[in-house]
Amino acid sequence: MTVDKAAAKILLVDDDPAVLRTFRRCLEDDGHEVVAVRSGAEAEAAVNRSIFDVCTLDLRLDGESGLDLFARLRELAPWLRVIMVTGVSEMATAVSVIRAGAADYLVKPCQPDELIHAVRQQIQTRRLEQRVEALENDRLERSDITLQSESPVVRATMDLAQRVAATDATVLILGENGTGKTGLARRIHEWSPRASAAFATVSCPSLSAELLASELFGHVRGAFTGATDNRQGRVQIAEGGTLFLDEIGDMPSAMQPKLLRFLQDREYERIGDPHTRTANVRMIAATNRDLPAMVKEGLFREDLFYRLNVVTLTLPALRERHEDIVPVAEHLLVSFAHRYDRPARRFSREAVQLMLAHGWPGNMRELHNAVERAVIVSGGEVIGVEHLPFARAERVAPAQGLRAGDPVSLEELERAHIELVVAGSSSLEAAARLLKIDSSTLYRKRKLYERSDGQRAVQDAGAAESSQQPTRDTA
Repeated sequence: MTVDKAAAKILLVDDDPAVLRTFRRCLEDDGHEVVAVRSGAEAEAAVNRSIFDVCTLDLRLDGESGLDLFARLRELAPWLRVIMVTGVSEMATAVSVIRAGAADYLVKPCQPDELIHAVRQQIQTRRLEQRVEALENDRLERSDITLQSESPVVRATMDLAQRVAATDATVLILGENGTGKTGLARRIHEWSPRASAAFATVSCPSLSAELLASELFGHVRGAFTGATDNRQGRVQIAEGGTLFLDEIGDMPSAMQPKLLRFLQDREYERIGDPHTRTANVRMIAATNRDLPAMVKEGLFREDLFYRLNVVTLTLPALRERHEDIVPVAEHLLVSFAHRYDRPARRFSREAVQLMLAHGWPGNMRELHNAVERAVIVSGGEVIGVEHLPFARAERVAPAQGLRAGDPVSLEELERAHIELVVAGSSSLEAAARLLKIDSSTLYRKRKLYERSDGQRAVQDAGAAESSQQPTRDTA
């Protein structure tokens, strides 16, 4: 995961002026705001004056214990990420301090890159914690997460959605399963003048025509077998608000004329009730189907399609908004780690590469479920490839989702192409002919890939084991 270095505030506590100068120069050159102090009293005063993200604390200060100061700093600033700085002979003490709650430790003398790496890791963790606080304070829903985007196409869709939200125009949302159509419909409702009223959803594929009519418009007792009570429909529940018809392309043909009449006149009758009612609702519909093609095939009414298709919004598949995969995954990681009280804090570099290479046929819903599972099964701070549910399938067919121009090496792209060709060929010889290489060359390459996968699996297992130990994380 990429670390944003800007605007971090760091407190240095050490009684050695030379160490303070060196640490301060390194961290300021790395873009951080640094305050350096030489005693516990100065450190406490600094923490009382300002909010710091990270503190480096010498274990042995002149005339006082760094351990005692560490405990006082924890009381003053529980969020502060403290890196203990120790001598070589104090390793056992350093480990005990980690167990007591310190974030990390450094052994003097340390190299500038070691200091910068350690501080960046703690800044990263602190910012994840701040994002958890933002999630808690703002009560962000899943739809908010999955609709945040760096994709120009998605941003244009959201801009149009915000403009149309202020009107009562009927909206048709198109997109594959799992792209966030329901979330977008909710967002339009929340942006609209109807936001204080209800948002009611009807799932069209799950019901027969009769039951769907009852779900939409309601029924009176005795209207049909099983109608033991009067029931209000979703139209009545959504009065003054928004009615969302999910997967309208699967609406039964017998129900389509009734919906057309309702769209035209906003009038309806409950099943078994002769009285005509009027409704004040805003209509939003969504589908993953090709409605124009269904119109041509006689499966969907043309006049109903035109009534629905006043403003059309299209959500692209996740594979078409490649730049959103990692940011959304990181946001979901923060949310689930907080919800389940799990230690997961970041993805390994290999896990990030695997997510970027995956084809995401289930789109945002699949990403949501994959991150939720990974957070639950991961035992440490780092989520590795072994925690992702599609890891094994990706190693069998790593080409899924990879394209020329993706941020991968030429070697990775070659492997992706070779394994897809092999998977689609009747034999290695046939694949070699298509690739225009010798069969022996193809055989050696496949053996090399298998060895690489085996080594990676060992490394992943080692990383998972080491993440359980109270030692410094060097992932």
